[in-house]
Amino acid sequence: MTTTQAPKPVAATADYLDQRTGISHAVKGFARKVFPDHWSFLLGEVALYSFVVLLISGVFLTMFFVPSMGLVEYHGPLSSMSGQLMSEAFASTLKLSFEVRGGLLMRQIHHWAALLFMASIVTHMMRVFFTGAFRKPRELNWMVGFVLMILGLLAGFTGYSLPDDVLSGNGLRITDGVVKSIPVIGSYLSYFIFGGEFPGEDIIPRLFTLHILVVPALILALIGLHLLFVVLHKHTQYPGGGRTNNNVVGFPLFPVYVAKAGGFFFIVFGVIALMGATMAINNVWNYGPYDPSPVGAGAQPDWYMLFLEGSLRLMPGQPEFVIAGWTLSLNVLIPAVVIPGLLFTFLAVYPFVEAAVTKDKREHHVLDRPRNVPVRTGLGVAFLTAFIILALAGSNDLIATHFHLSINSITWVFRFAFFLAPVAAFWITKRICLGLQRKDRELVLHGHETGRIVRFANGEYIEVHKPLDEQERWLRVGYEANRPLEIAPREDARGVRRKGYAFDRQLQKLSGFFFEDRVEPVTPAELAAAHSHGEHDQLDSSDSAAQLDPVRDATGHGVVTDEHKH
Repeated sequence: MTTTQAPKPVAATADYLDQRTGISHAVKGFARKVFPDHWSFLLGEVALYSFVVLLISGVFLTMFFVPSMGLVEYHGPLSSMSGQLMSEAFASTLKLSFEVRGGLLMRQIHHWAALLFMASIVTHMMRVFFTGAFRKPRELNWMVGFVLMILGLLAGFTGYSLPDDVLSGNGLRITDGVVKSIPVIGSYLSYFIFGGEFPGEDIIPRLFTLHILVVPALILALIGLHLLFVVLHKHTQYPGGGRTNNNVVGFPLFPVYVAKAGGFFFIVFGVIALMGATMAINNVWNYGPYDPSPVGAGAQPDWYMLFLEGSLRLMPGQPEFVIAGWTLSLNVLIPAVVIPGLLFTFLAVYPFVEAAVTKDKREHHVLDRPRNVPVRTGLGVAFLTAFIILALAGSNDLIATHFHLSINSITWVFRFAFFLAPVAAFWITKRICLGLQRKDRELVLHGHETGRIVRFANGEYIEVHKPLDEQERWLRVGYEANRPLEIAPREDARGVRRKGYAFDRQLQKLSGFFFEDRVEPVTPAELAAAHSHGEHDQLDSSDSAAQLDPVRDATGHGVVTDEHKH
């Protein structure tokens, strides 16, 4: 009779769970998932880890914050506000900052984590945009990321409005004005949000519920969906030798990336903690409780909402009309609703527009080099330019006070720049991309310049070029230059006008805008022709002996080589 050794506790537990859940198959497949090794893929991880820090610090803050607008008289360690009337929300924020052990540190960690969360999301989306990672089959994942960004904006706004200080109150007042500018339903919607006339007594409890429950739950759900799509699809990878749409070159999730991810989380956590401990942010006691009367310079929101502030500041105040007793405030509606709507709509629909103008139904798992898609890169730079100009305009008062300039002059400069700078940025970026493509063609056809000058028997001097290696050559030729769409004629053979021709014609014009200016990659025939002519002799620079051999003319006689010597 043979006896078997009892399994270890860990193995027994794993076996117990596997027999009842069948999870081993999923874990096995997930653990063997291959991920490419590139620093830009860490941007999404920074967003994920900063959100984890937000959750941890937010749970701590929730235990001490009082979401109430009821008035209390302050009696605490902050002598400058002793005896002042303030909301319970502001009083609890002061107590959290000055009386709760570690409270101020947690507040600042929470705020810095929020700023980093939004910064990493935006940077991650721009990486996806410029490299074309949104193409089939990832259009839905792009929309998930877009909604995550919108929810991040909402989470940030509902968060920094909670302390009920002067800055947050001014932000809520702006929100009230924006809501009231919506035609017909604006005033009713404002009363519904604030529970009556601004500021009411319900807005802080409502923002608190949104901030700690609704928005985080939606973000968590979308993060899970986002990661699910990443697992279901092959991971994208940058172009290079051996990398195709049918493979992924990298390392498995376990144990390589599990170890890397764990270490990277603590790095992100440590950096945020260091920022929270050494760099002050949102010192609400400098401003005091909310009072609608004081509004001073330097009253800006966090950076991710600064573009909205700048849009409002750039809009002239004249476009306001009264039609049939209804006030139409275009001076608020256009900058606060229309312009942000256009910017966000551009981000949301761009993958589908590009898919329509290319008519490309294939799956793409290899990323684009931004230079190889000049119009997309130009549009992305133009978008960022418009965003940056609006963000700078949101600080026009600080620019005026720090540099002793006229705020009116600064505003007018930004007004012109908002319309002209994105166009200029698009054109310049497009030309730079086309120039880089032409440079790639030249390198592929002729190789790198070596500085070696060779004299032939007939007295001709040439520079010896070093040919590109296979990896470098493949990187510069391994792309497709899309061409404008070709559509069917307006009328068929019987002279009957084709249905849908007008739409196809507009789509053709749009594709011409995208792909009329292009640089075709070097073909094998062009490469063979370039290497066969004698304009640039490509000597092997690794073989020094060969380099020193004299060049021979057609008669077989040797000639002397002339090289630069130092």
